[in-house]
Amino acid sequence: MYRRVVRPVLYKLGNGDAEVAHEQTLKGMRLLGRIPGASALGSRVYGASGEGHSVFGVRFPSRVGLAAGMDKNGIALRAWPAIGFGFVEVGTVTAHPQPGNPRPRLFRLVEHEAVINRMGFNNLGSEALAHRLAAYGPLGYPLGISIGKSKVTPLDDAVEDYVTSLRRLYRYGDYFAVNVSSPNTPGLRSLQDAGHLRELLAALHTEAASLTVAGLGPKPILVKIAPDLTTSAIDELLQVCTDLGVAGIIATNTTIDRTGVPDHPLAHETGGLSGRPLAEIAAKTVAHIHNQTGGAVPVIGVGGIVDPSDAARLFDAGASLVQVYTGLIYRGPGLIRAINRSLP
Repeated sequence: MYRRVVRPVLYKLGNGDAEVAHEQTLKGMRLLGRIPGASALGSRVYGASGEGHSVFGVRFPSRVGLAAGMDKNGIALRAWPAIGFGFVEVGTVTAHPQPGNPRPRLFRLVEHEAVINRMGFNNLGSEALAHRLAAYGPLGYPLGISIGKSKVTPLDDAVEDYVTSLRRLYRYGDYFAVNVSSPNTPGLRSLQDAGHLRELLAALHTEAASLTVAGLGPKPILVKIAPDLTTSAIDELLQVCTDLGVAGIIATNTTIDRTGVPDHPLAHETGGLSGRPLAEIAAKTVAHIHNQTGGAVPVIGVGGIVDPSDAARLFDAGASLVQVYTGLIYRGPGLIRAINRSLP
């Protein structure tokens, strides 16, 4: 029904503007979350069976989560279990509220089941998110929070920008994802360099330690990496993460490469490409991280999941968990149910 009825309607909204469809989907999910019992009922239909799975000290009712970017400001957090997600990552959120890049900034490449976005971390800021999460109270499932650098903050001050968001949100997240890999904030990817990353992670761990002493409990910190890194750059990054006790890696973010969408009329649009074209590089990156660390560093696999077999490929490569976003746009909630049903 999703592909025959719902998707064609969504694709026509706003004269085909993909961001309008995104906004209306969020509004619909928010309404769904307000219906008593809807989340529990939907979870029984679409969710995973069994007792769950523990990764970096957190118990996940399903190994399938919603990737960052879909619900940046956390407006529909009551609803996501209703379509089968076992965890949700909000954000990417920044210390300062920001509108993001000018519209249009979200493009569907339907033939490739792909999306190009240059959203630019549009969000209401970490303080607003903290207020919203406080109002929610317990969600009943693990919440990840992706933090990034505000566009107005110079790279030299990036560390304090990240630390500010971590401090504001620490009590609400079950894990934190350090986004240093979006292609849509100028200079951000340079924070993946070993020196910059070491400084950033050291400051975040120091802040986390002080908050733990204050009684909030230890929270896993993960790093989200780009699919465009060379093998040697990944190895340098992994060494920094291992040295500083990073709890896990999220692989991968969107790509600036366009070889997966040859000759598409929208391929020239700047921004990060997601969806089916990322499947192979995401699996290769997950496998490399798993092999390089001997499986000691958990990996959340994300990128290119539009079919249960894509999720299985990431698990086979060594992922402990997977996240979906673009696949949800093209395949709907049935994809999440199918992945959950395929898990052992």
